[in-house]
Amino acid sequence: MSPSQDRAHQPLAAANQPPQPTRPHVVEPWPRGISRRASMRISDVLGALQLEFPTVTNSKLRFLEEQGLVEPDRTQAGYRQYSPADVERLRYVLRQQRDRYLPLKVIGEQLAALDAGDEDERPAPARLATNDGVRQAPTVAGRFTAAGLAAEAGVEESVVTELVDAGVLRPGSRGHFDLWARDVVVLAAALREHGIDARHLRAFRSAADRQVDLVEQVVAPWRGQHTSSSRARAATLAAEVGELCGQLHTVMVRAGVADLAP
Repeated sequence: MSPSQDRAHQPLAAANQPPQPTRPHVVEPWPRGISRRASMRISDVLGALQLEFPTVTNSKLRFLEEQGLVEPDRTQAGYRQYSPADVERLRYVLRQQRDRYLPLKVIGEQLAALDAGDEDERPAPARLATNDGVRQAPTVAGRFTAAGLAAEAGVEESVVTELVDAGVLRPGSRGHFDLWARDVVVLAAALREHGIDARHLRAFRSAADRQVDLVEQVVAPWRGQHTSSSRARAATLAAEVGELCGQLHTVMVRAGVADLAP
């Protein structure tokens, strides 16, 4: 029997059946392969994250939830319950903010791409960190002593003293320096090799102070509110606008330097 004759002998109902729809391929939200069983309280999440992000708070986590970057489950009593996958998602957001100063809108777009399977990124292991979320260093209560700062930057203590005398570095009331001071000293030491000493760097300090004043004006409306969400919003906005100011300064310097090339 030919194929055409065989089809002719098929039952009419079977021949008229519409083709079965293809089931769409469902992509598991990112991160994939990590438990989504929501059994962690917000205190458990803070405990998991604070090793790498010591300054993270309840209000910060609630703010990120408000922005749609994480969606914890809720118990019948209304308490938030997080899964290990939620924790990795939060870790990704916090890293992008800390390491790349990305706006939350951009981070949200990245997560959407990861969820859709358009991109992929393996969750990175947590790093032991201090208050800046990056390094361990000889400090007192999270701050450098002058000797510790010099040792961490690999310079003589006199270099730190010169930067203080020039007003480039500003120690706290007890003579200690914050963790950002290490980067200042390292960069100042590199410029020193080109004959640019501490007194030349006063202009950088003045320019940075003016930019900080500008950022403060932007975040003032949020800082004036007394809710935890507003404080978290102020901190995020300050980081984003501050980074934009830094990037603009860098672009302008690079453009000016390009004109110096022969």
